[in-house]
Amino acid sequence: MAVTEAQARLAGRVAIVTGAGGGLGRCHALELARHGARVVVNDLARGPAEEVAAMVARTGDIWGGVDILINNAGILRDRSFAKMAMSDFRLVLEVHLMGAAICTKAVWETMRAQKHGRVVMTTSSSGLYGNFGQANYGAAKMALVGLMQTLAIEGEKYGIRVNCLAPTAATQMTGGVLSEEALACLDPALVSPGLVHLAGEDAPTRTILCAGGGHFAAANVTLTQGVQIGSGSDAAAAVAREWDGITDRAGELVPAYGFTQAEREIAGAGCSSEAMALTH
Repeated sequence: MAVTEAQARLAGRVAIVTGAGGGLGRCHALELARHGARVVVNDLARGPAEEVAAMVARTGDIWGGVDILINNAGILRDRSFAKMAMSDFRLVLEVHLMGAAICTKAVWETMRAQKHGRVVMTTSSSGLYGNFGQANYGAAKMALVGLMQTLAIEGEKYGIRVNCLAPTAATQMTGGVLSEEALACLDPALVSPGLVHLAGEDAPTRTILCAGGGHFAAANVTLTQGVQIGSGSDAAAAVAREWDGITDRAGELVPAYGFTQAEREIAGAGCSSEAMALTH
């Protein structure tokens, strides 16, 4: 049988999708398979994240490695922060953040050794922008952005590209959050084509892809040009006076790495280039 163009896109690549027993994860798994990937499905109902290490080993024995990891597994424990138990806060962070970290750690050395890897973290607009009743979920989802940013930098020289996907989809997790009309427009299958690009040969890295209803956009963590205030007894008052300039988004940038902020601050303070070099 002839291989179609779609099947050739990920032909020969081995993918693991967590939380793929249904909903968005199932759509991801099916779409990756449609584009030629050999897909291993993992779901919360089948054991804790730590068991992924054994699954990765078995996958390597059968197929020779792991090329793609989709960290999709998640839960909700929504409640206003005033009423939220810290046990529910901790549980959501464990599943989303620690689950993704454990799964990624399990494939990281394999990807480094083979000089190729694609890792996708599942973030959310609730983490990027906040959402009432989701302090635990939002904190976990924004933490995944930070994890992605650093792993993309560390993985670059090994051919590992790491990105985030922020989906909006009608799933078991969003059933009680969105209206029936909105849910009808948000078939999870409309998100997964974006995932294929994040897993492909020409994938970007350090990108936050927002997807829902067939619409795709990119979110960025930016830094404004800001204002140099300096020191002095009036510095606090100066910050208040200059607030409009400090927060002016004209000319804002997306830092290439975390020390971009520190480098600009050290330069603004008049320190030497040698001092800036010490920040790396």
